[in-house]
Amino acid sequence: MTTRDLINPDALHPAPGFSHVSVAQGGRTAYIAGQVALAPDFSVVGGDDLRAQTVAAMRNLQIALESIGAGWDQVVRRTIYTTAPTEYEAITAGIEEVQGSDQHPAQTIVGITGLAVPGLLIEIEATVVLD
Repeated sequence: MTTRDLINPDALHPAPGFSHVSVAQGGRTAYIAGQVALAPDFSVVGGDDLRAQTVAAMRNLQIALESIGAGWDQVVRRTIYTTAPTEYEAITAGIEEVQGSDQHPAQTIVGITGLAVPGLLIEIEATVVLD
């Protein structure tokens, strides 16, 4: 069962890598904390490559989704914090590589000066509607 409807009104600009509106359907809501490109040993994955770090953060987000029995089509909102907000094409490519789709929920990319661990370039959090 799909728990979201993605809407992009014609009167708004095209939405590259996100949807303007995501309407949630279903039951409970889960909030997944920001996931970063950290391995279990706390080492940074992907070096200074934003796309590689995006892939690693998305893989960590996928682990969190799987832990609650959820999938990408249940993500209704995504917030991305990054030191390189204008590099949204690299971010989008990394996201699509992991989620296997070009269907994106409502999303905001926020430019920041740094993250909690030196060397991290991106953090991705999500809101999920569970069936």
